[in-house]
Amino acid sequence: MGGVSVNLEEVAYCGLYCGLCASRRRIPRQAATLRETLRKEGYDRGCFDVPGLEKVFSAFWEGLGILADVPCPGCRAGAGFPGCSVRACAQEREVTACPLCPDFPCDRLAMLDHYPLLVADGKRMRQLGLEKWVAEQEARDAAGFAYADVRYE
Repeated sequence: MGGVSVNLEEVAYCGLYCGLCASRRRIPRQAATLRETLRKEGYDRGCFDVPGLEKVFSAFWEGLGILADVPCPGCRAGAGFPGCSVRACAQEREVTACPLCPDFPCDRLAMLDHYPLLVADGKRMRQLGLEKWVAEQEARDAAGFAYADVRYE
C-alpha cells in the first residue's frame, strides 16, 4: 500500500464503509441537534408541555445523549451482531474485508441483502485496492451520501 496506512476502523469486515453508515455519522449529528434544540426550549430543566412526557423523558434524554455522543464504534471494535458469521469468517480467513477474499461474494453476505450496494462496492474495492477504495468512500461521505439513502428494509 505504498506506506500509507488505511484507517481500518472505518472498514467493516463485510466490505461496508462505516463512514457511510447513518448510525456512525448522520444520526449522531441529528441527535446532537435535537438535544441542543430541546435544551434551548428548556426541556433539560423539566419544562414538559406534552402530557406524559415527564414519565419517559429521563430515559429518552439518556438515549438521546448516547445517540449523540457514542456513535457505533464499528464491527472491528466489537459492535454489530455478536454472532456475525461474516466477521467470524473474515477473521478466520485473515482477510481485511470480505471483498479481498477469493470466494467473494459468498452466501454469508445474504444476511446483508438490504444493502444493495454491498457487492458492487466490494467489486470496486477489489478493482481499486483498499487504499484507493477508502479514499473513494471518504469522498462519498463528504458529499453527504449514506447507505440508508438506498438501503432496503
